[in-house]
Formats: sequence, C-alpha cells, structure tokens
Amino acid sequence: MSTDSDTGATDAAGGESESTETEETLPGEYDPADVETKWQQRWVEADTYAYDREAAVDADTAFSIDTPPPTVSGDLHMGHLYQFTLQDFVARYHRMADPAVYFPFGYDDNGIASERLTERELGIRHQNFTRREFQEKCREVCADYEDAFTEDVQSLAVSVDWDNTYKTIEPRVQRISQLSFIDLYEQGREYRQRAPTIWCPDCETAISQVEQEDEHKHTKFNDIDFELVETGEGEAEDDATFTISTTRPELLPACVSVFVHPDDEDNADLVGGTARVPIFGQEVPIIEDERVDLETGSGLVMCCTFGDQTDIEWYQAHDLPLRIAIDESGTMTDLAGDYEGMSTVDARAAIIEDLDDAGALVESRDHDHTVQVHERCETEVEYLVTEQWYVEMLDKTDEYLDAGEAMDWYPEKMFSRYQHWIEGLEWDWCISRQRDSGIPIPVWYCDDCGETIMAAKEDLPVDPLADDPPVDACPDCGSAELRPEEDVFDTWATSSLTPLVNAGWDWDAEAEEYTMERPELYQYDLRPQGHDIISFWLFHTVVKCYEHTGEVPFESVMINGMVLDENREAMSKSKGNVIPPSEVTENFPVDAARYWAAGTSIGDDFPYKEGDLEAGERLLQKLWNASRLIDQLTPEPDAVEEPDESDLAAVDRWMLAELDDAVESLTEQFEAYEFSKARNELRSFFWNSFCDDYLEIAKQRLDDADGGADARSTEYALLTAHRTFLKLFAPFLPHVTEELWQRLYADDGEDLDSIHTTDWPETRGYEADLAAGETAMEVIAALRRYKTDNGLPLNADLDRVQVYGGIAGFENAVAEAMHVADLETLAEPPEVTTEVTGVDLDYSLVGPEYGSEVGDIDAAIESGEFEEVDGKLQVAGVELDSEMYEIEEARTYSGDGEMIETESAILIVG
Repeated sequence: MSTDSDTGATDAAGGESESTETEETLPGEYDPADVETKWQQRWVEADTYAYDREAAVDADTAFSIDTPPPTVSGDLHMGHLYQFTLQDFVARYHRMADPAVYFPFGYDDNGIASERLTERELGIRHQNFTRREFQEKCREVCADYEDAFTEDVQSLAVSVDWDNTYKTIEPRVQRISQLSFIDLYEQGREYRQRAPTIWCPDCETAISQVEQEDEHKHTKFNDIDFELVETGEGEAEDDATFTISTTRPELLPACVSVFVHPDDEDNADLVGGTARVPIFGQEVPIIEDERVDLETGSGLVMCCTFGDQTDIEWYQAHDLPLRIAIDESGTMTDLAGDYEGMSTVDARAAIIEDLDDAGALVESRDHDHTVQVHERCETEVEYLVTEQWYVEMLDKTDEYLDAGEAMDWYPEKMFSRYQHWIEGLEWDWCISRQRDSGIPIPVWYCDDCGETIMAAKEDLPVDPLADDPPVDACPDCGSAELRPEEDVFDTWATSSLTPLVNAGWDWDAEAEEYTMERPELYQYDLRPQGHDIISFWLFHTVVKCYEHTGEVPFESVMINGMVLDENREAMSKSKGNVIPPSEVTENFPVDAARYWAAGTSIGDDFPYKEGDLEAGERLLQKLWNASRLIDQLTPEPDAVEEPDESDLAAVDRWMLAELDDAVESLTEQFEAYEFSKARNELRSFFWNSFCDDYLEIAKQRLDDADGGADARSTEYALLTAHRTFLKLFAPFLPHVTEELWQRLYADDGEDLDSIHTTDWPETRGYEADLAAGETAMEVIAALRRYKTDNGLPLNADLDRVQVYGGIAGFENAVAEAMHVADLETLAEPPEVTTEVTGVDLDYSLVGPEYGSEVGDIDAAIESGEFEEVDGKLQVAGVELDSEMYEIEEARTYSGDGEMIETESAILIVG
C-alpha cells in the first residue's frame, strides 16, 4: 500500500484522477473475465472448500447441507443458477462462521430421465439390451453430461466440496437404497400387492401419486343413453333409457356399474335395477353411493375399472368385477371388441361416431376440464391393475405431519404446502418401476408357493436378473424354482436417502445394527430446495429417514421460488423464453449474477430482469475503486496498529460503531436466510455511509494530516472497515473479494490463504452516538450538493455554516470535510416561515365521491378558500377525509444566508 494519496487516486464516488500507477496499486479497472476464471480453477485445485472433518469432530459440530441431486438430462437453466447460488450463500457464510461445513454435490442419474436421455443420445431402445448392459450405456452417457454439468456449476462459483460427490446409481448408493428397502420390509412398512395402480402409458411404468400433476385439456362432454333393463321395483318399460355424461366413452367396455346419489330423488327408483351398456352390451347394476357428484352431468355416473380414483373406491367398496379395457401401453384390449389395438384417443373418436350411428349419443359438446398427467412426459395417466411394491404411509400421516412441524421452515409459509400434501394423500407410496435404468429391487420369488426372498445384507448391491439368490431353495417349501424380481426402484426412493447417503449409513454385520460413518452430519442443519418438489423430495426424505432413524432428517428447510421471465411467466422451451445462465454470464460477471440471485425473498417466484445484474456490475467496480483508494491512502496493513480508544477520532469511532451494528444485523439475516435484506442493507451501508460519506471525510483528513494521531486513527478505521466489508461481501461476491483480499491482505504462502476460509466478522464493541454521526453525514452530503449546485469545487472554502441538529462530537469532522471556516451549532431552530401553497387532491378518491362537485372544490382551493380542521379539509361546502388530500407547504428563511434542510437538520450557509 502507498501513503501517497495522489498516486493513482480514485475518489470514493467512482471517478479516477490522473494516475501514476505503481506496482503496488490496484489496476484502474476491475477485469472480471480474467479474475473469475482464475479463481474458479484455483479454488478447486486448492481444495478450498473441502470438508474439514477433524475440525468438525473436535468442535463437536459441523454445519451440514443436504443438497438436491439434479437430473443431468439437459443444460443448466436460470433456476439452477438461482438455486445453487442460494445454497452457496449459506455454505460460504457458515464456512466462515462455523468450524466446518459439509456441502456435497450429487447427480440423480437413475430413472426415466437418464433412460430416455441414453435412448435419445445413442438412438437405441432399452428393450434391446440386458438391464446391466443398458445401465452401463446410461452411465457412459450420463458421465459426459455430468462432466459438463460440473464445469457449469464450478463456473458459477458454487463452493461445493468436489471430493464429496455422489451419483444415485453408483454401487455405494445402490447398497444404501437396497438396505433401505430391506429395513422397511423387516419393519413391516412395505408390501407387494396386485391392485389398481397409477400408470403412465407412454413411459409404461407405474408412478406414484406425487408424480402426477394437473393439466387443463379441451375435450368433449358426451351425453350417452343407457338402456334401462330393470328398475329397483322390477322390469323396466320398453325403450326406457337414462343418460350418462362422460368425457371418456372409450371406457364403456370397462363399465361395471352405474351409481346414483342417495339424495337424488329423480333417479331413486333406479337403485337396485340394472342397465345395458350401449354398443358393448354388458348388463351392469345400478347402485347408490354418496360420492356421486350431483352438480356435474346428469347425476348418474358410470363406474369403469378404472377411470379415476373414485372408480377404484367404488370397485373396492362394492366388490365390483374387474374389466381391463386398456393395457400398459394405452392400447385397447380384446375386451374392447372391434376397437382392440386402437389407442385410447382413436378409440374415443370411433366409439363416439358409432354411438351416434346407433342413436345412443344424445349430445357431444365442448368441455374444458382438468386431468392428471405424468409430470415427466405430460401423458394422461391411466389406472391399471398391476403388481407393485408399496411403502405404507397412510397409517402414519399424523406422525409425518408432526415431523414436518419439528423442522424450522424458511419461509414459514411453505410448511402449509407440506401439510396440504399430507392431508391430501390417497395412496401409499408405490416405489416399483417397470424400467431398466434404476436400482434393482433385491428380491426373488418362489414360483411354487410365492414366498418372498430378500437378498442378504452382506451381498448388496445385487441385481436379481444377473446375480444368484442368497439361497438354493425356497426356505418355506423347498422349491428350487426361484424367480428374480424384474422391477427397479422409483428414483425418489433413492433420492429420498441423500441424508443417509452422505452420513455413510450402513449395516454393521458384527454389531447387527445400522450405523453412520459420519454421525456428526445427522441431523442435517439445512435442506435447501425448490417449492415444486416439497411433495416429491422433501416429504419422501422425511418418511424414509424417520422410519430408519426415528428422527427427522433436518433442523431447517429453506425453500426457494422459481425464476420467471420478465412477463412473470414460467420459463419453458415451448414458450421460447428460456434464458440459459451461459448467456447471462457472457454479458455480465458471475458476481453480478449472484448479486441478482440475492435480490428476492426466499420462497417467492420472481421475474428475471437485467436491472439487478447491471446494479451488481456497478457495485463490483465501486468496491474495486474504493479498495484502490484505500490502498493508496494507507500504509501496509501490518504497519497499522489499533489505537487506544481515547485516540480514535469521533468520526472514526462512529464508522467502527456503525460497522459493529451492520455486522450484528447482517449476521442475524444470514442466519435467517434473509439474503435479500442482507444484500440491500450491506450495499446501502457500503455505498452511501462508507463510500459517499465516510471515505470522503477520511480522504480529506489524511490529505490534511501530518502523520499524527488523527492519521493513525483514520488509517486504522479505514483498513478495519475495508477488511470487514470484503468479508461481509464474500458470500455474495466471491471473485472480486478474493482478488482484493489476495492483493491486499493475504499471506503469500504455499497454501491458499483464501478470504473464504477466514473467520466471519465479529463486533468489536465500539460505542458512538450513531444518530449524531448519521446527522453529521446528512449535513456533509447537503453541503456537498450545495457546492455542486453552485458550481463550486468540493474543496472550496465556506466562510460560515450554522447547523441546527444533533451533530455533537462531529463538528470538526463536518468542518474539515467541507472546508468550513466557522461552523456554529444552534440550540434553537432558525426562524422559518411555513406557508400553505396549495392542496394536492387524490382524484381517484375525490372524483367517485363528489362527482360534479369536483370543479367547485378545485376553484375553492385555487382561490385559497379552504381550511383544515381536525385532520379534515373543509372546502366548497364539503369535508374531505385526510387520505383524499395532501397540504402543500413552502418553507422560507428570511435571515442572512441560504437555508438547506435535511431529514434531521437545518443548515444556514453564509
């Protein structure tokens, strides 16, 4: 550092004076393109963010983060940038505030997404390979995508510990996933059952309730006549019919009954009778049930096996027969007769046409309704009877709700989404999938007696299609005919285990119990994730971990919102409004993108706007310029010692006390994940109070000082504040703060002395009259504007300034900074005349209330014929409430000099 303030000086407002730059000073402009790439590589090479387990164990604490494993089937999007950056704010802050931080990274590379990616990339179908062969191909394809994904994440300066990464298909994770299955089975929390299943015809696999989402579709509502065969009282009259309204006539071959609501008096006589299904001819019973919706259609409803959840409930409650008209691929079965082999869409059109020809179609009208689709492929789901594995959940929903309440939610309002999901559960969790890319279910079955044979824990992971069972014969009946399970786990059945995967959960055969390799991580301090997967990832993680450990997996949950386009619409490829992060970081520094990411409250969806990126870019240069000026104003940091309290100038003590106040406030905000508040408060304090006010004063003080106590006081305050600001900004702006730290403060040793592994700032206990200091800063700012408005240089002398306002102790600071020869503080306010100059009406309120009288009100105000009495305006014979108007006033000073008013002071100049 240099004590020559004229060498390469940069003023605090961001401008540059003439530079005779030396090697010791910072360059005049910050170059993020060079700096950011350099530090991203250096941090990885130096293992800057490695988990220090020894420190965690010694301190008996580690801040652990359970990070989401993204599906690597496409490019990064702005949601990734936002979510990863929020997580990184947490990790970087706690790495400075706590002994150790565990911040891993995972890849979700098993399941439908990786299967489809592999088929698309290689132009193959999974059916043409053995499961093991196809999974190898999946891993090869995913590996390439994961390498690119890793580079992208590193380019965003996400401070992941890259030595602690995992993949959800790797053998270690397969073992844990299969152990989870066996443990739940042994606890009696799993069962296999042939039952109605939510089915995706496109993916040809069972899915769970959580994998459905609503989609609005346009279709036809069809009124169809059924022949009435018998009423509840006997044989029906000839040609007697009733009308059924349905959007799915292709389910007619699967119709097994007709239902009537018990309160439906018009159709009560039909109950106990039978009807004949048009075209297909089967005779079905007419039954009453309160689940019939009287408000929709004709009030008479056909039950098919299966069209929706209600059909399943009726089937189970009334012991109805099973008729399967649609197969696993969404194709009509032989039960459909002439429509066999058609898709459901084609069959629907053909059946409507044939109903019309047969005179059974009363009306077909346009209809918009909500259907359930598979969230992966947006295909409308079906309900088929298949054999699947389930985790039992419905009997413990109260416990899972209590588990959710035991965690701290940020923001708190997101708990309601978790609660509503649990309260709306209708199915146990179906965890088996009919796919190839996934973790095999470690089970064999006896062909003779149906006995279920679990893999041995010591053998895991296993693939029953390729590996031998743990026994030669069925332990129940002795048969050697053992059939392997072909299904794999739902990907969420594995992703839900991430806390246990990272804690090293495993079976200890010797101790005959489940243990953890890194127990200090569990419970995790934080689960960060999007609100869109509360029902997917968060809920299933709570279920799995609660059942395995008896504890909730997290102390806190941080839920982020979604990034929208500038019109507040969700970004999607189909809309063409997706903005990739690479496009953003080509035009703006990564630190500016991170500044943008901190701009909204967590949990809220928000639009992408470039304004915050531009503001972030300006802040980087401001921080650089201020650092450059401080570097030029001060000696080497090691040469500056903390002065005695009595030797600190009032303005320096004020800045240090303000800094203490900011550190305390910002620490609380980081702890509460209030990054937007922290960012805005820090920027405002740095830009306004420090740069615009204090730094200008410090520069003037050092220019005028002769190296005595005043200079030492200011140098110490400047360097202390600067180092503190760099640390406070470090979680938000890691590149520019690292560059400045390395150039100005770091030890030049063999190991990287990174700012990101230094201690988070603590308060130093400085006390000052903060209000008086802030008022003094207002006065200085007002005098600076006065000089600018009057064409005076900032170092121009002012003969006399009188101040009415609380600036006690800061008189010299004001006088020195603004070159005031005679600064006088006033005990009483100057004589100021206040004159009412008019009234500003809120016409949006006055107009609707008074209509034609508004003209008279305006005229009376114009002529001054109005009066304010008890907070109401009496004018033109009416009385206006206070919210309808605002009195306009002018304040004038009749004495010598020019009056200037600030929020907290009155100044007389001259």
